[in-house]
Amino acid sequence: MSFDLRMLRDVRLWAGGVLVVFQYWILSHPQPPMVTRPTHLVLALLLVFLWNPLATDRIPIWLRRVIDGAIVVGVLGFALYYWQSLTRIEERIENVSPVLTEDIVFGIVFVLLLLEGVRRTTGMILVWVILAFLLYGAFAFLLPAGGFRGFEFEEYIEILTLTTSGIFGVTTETSVTFVFYFIAFGVVYAAIGGGRLLIDLAIRLVGRANGGSQKVAVVGSSLMGMITGSAVANVAAVGVFTIPLMKKSGVSPDRAAATEAIASTGGQLMPPVMGVAAFVMAELLGIPYARIALAGVIPAVAYYMALYILVDLNARKTGTGTLPAKTVDDVEPLLGRLHLLLPPIVLITCMVFEFSAQTSAMYATLSCFPLAFVRKRDWIGPGQFLEMVRATGRQAAEIAVPIGAIGVVIAIAVQSNLALKFSAGLISVSGGFLASSLILIIIGCIIMGMGLPTVAAYIIGAVLYAPALQRLGVPQLTAHFFVFYYCVLSMVTPPVALAAYAAAGLAQTSPWAAGWKAFQMSFVAFLIPFAFVADPALLFQAPPLDIVIASAGLFVPTGLWAVGVVGYFRHDLGWPDRIFLMICSVMAIVAPTGALLWWIGNGAGVAFLAINGRYPGMSFGFLVPRSMMPAAPPPASSVAESGSRHPSAG
Repeated sequence: MSFDLRMLRDVRLWAGGVLVVFQYWILSHPQPPMVTRPTHLVLALLLVFLWNPLATDRIPIWLRRVIDGAIVVGVLGFALYYWQSLTRIEERIENVSPVLTEDIVFGIVFVLLLLEGVRRTTGMILVWVILAFLLYGAFAFLLPAGGFRGFEFEEYIEILTLTTSGIFGVTTETSVTFVFYFIAFGVVYAAIGGGRLLIDLAIRLVGRANGGSQKVAVVGSSLMGMITGSAVANVAAVGVFTIPLMKKSGVSPDRAAATEAIASTGGQLMPPVMGVAAFVMAELLGIPYARIALAGVIPAVAYYMALYILVDLNARKTGTGTLPAKTVDDVEPLLGRLHLLLPPIVLITCMVFEFSAQTSAMYATLSCFPLAFVRKRDWIGPGQFLEMVRATGRQAAEIAVPIGAIGVVIAIAVQSNLALKFSAGLISVSGGFLASSLILIIIGCIIMGMGLPTVAAYIIGAVLYAPALQRLGVPQLTAHFFVFYYCVLSMVTPPVALAAYAAAGLAQTSPWAAGWKAFQMSFVAFLIPFAFVADPALLFQAPPLDIVIASAGLFVPTGLWAVGVVGYFRHDLGWPDRIFLMICSVMAIVAPTGALLWWIGNGAGVAFLAINGRYPGMSFGFLVPRSMMPAAPPPASSVAESGSRHPSAG
């Protein structure tokens, strides 16, 4: 990108530059929370309104500009009020110092601006959720079993805008401390060609295999997920390459979009850069983010292993998805670009040596710049650098505003004891049984995630559901990971499956069809959280040998479940065979490692596949005669050569 002086006229660039400079300045010059958090959120709000002007045909364009101008003035007005009152706000004593009239006026203005910022970034669903909690906080005393007197007006303003318990609480702190620096790293790494390298690496690794195009999507998205930690960003970065590859290799548009969506969604589970919700988890639990990332390794590997097996078996079953050799051969040679793997290595190394998450991300970001000048064709100029600044500001702002607003939910749920009441109610409804509680929580996470970003769904779930699991004996980290995992899967759950909808746009297919196909494919990874509830060793909470044994005991039944879901293993399987494999898988996953059911599930499932693969007649075919089962398709290689496709292609 050549340098264009007109870029310097873009106020969004300058606002983004202020945010970038501020964030890196506070790394070396730490400031009090009531300085960093409001400053960060005000800059984020300003950027959100600059990047997302009011868009509606019902209002004349001149009036829209007036409204946008008034909103920007409102943001700047709050910033001026806050800085003038900063000393008083920092020194005031909660519940003792008076709440002044200007505090109330500007507090109301700020909450309204924040809600409008949420509407422009994530839509109305999260706005309605926040409004529902605000109404509960004010009028809970009117409910038959409310048991809460409700907040008085001044008390409300104090909690939300004058303390670190509300909007400037743990969620905004997460954005300040973690999210910004990893977004900056992702933007810079993609700009120097790192993202394209990971995709090409995936093509070279698995492009020649059966169903290579789908496997490239799985492997490429897992690698990209290590950097982005965002499902939609992952779809945008990887899907633009993989979805056309899948469609050209005979995969239907619906399945191509669904494959990329579910593969990209797993990026929020993939260390070292997991989703924003993982950073929030670290703050809520008060543990280093590196500990969260380590705990996420085995579930993430199991997730992608299950998905890889799914697409492999589907490719063998349908004879689709295999890439022509020329497609793989045409990939730019990797050897001259392998130096671009250094930044992720720097990031992981710093975290292993217990650097803070933000410091690790900063060093990884800095390592990108000299690498951009290794090859002359990759040199970056002033234009590319300014675009990095602008993109970093925009992406950071559009995450900071929604998660800052969710601080309202946390404040009200905690201050009103709603979280404890909900936890007690959940246990009562489930009869005090762990299994029924887990199922109810899954349903709750999926429903919330249908209309909320993952981080919003997780925070609400962490406040309402995790305490119930802890009261039933589930360790704290395990309880939060369970909620987190299903909130991640909600990204591919209709009717609002954001990752699937983004992929559907690239595949030029129906978002609804792609969403349902992605939801069906997500079943292959649905049981994994039950395994780490049964055995916390899967979250690295045990000695090394126990972790290895528990991991093997997870990967095997995950594979059995994938075979059962697809209904294929060297030949088509009938429903009795599939049900048997699924039962074996469930037994092995829900049982503690080494328990009798664990041995029976793993042993019977593996033995069945071994016998079934070698002697196809030795299966549950005595219930469904093999002659009634569909014939196996020709090998994928022969299909590719003949140019034909199995009737169930895609």
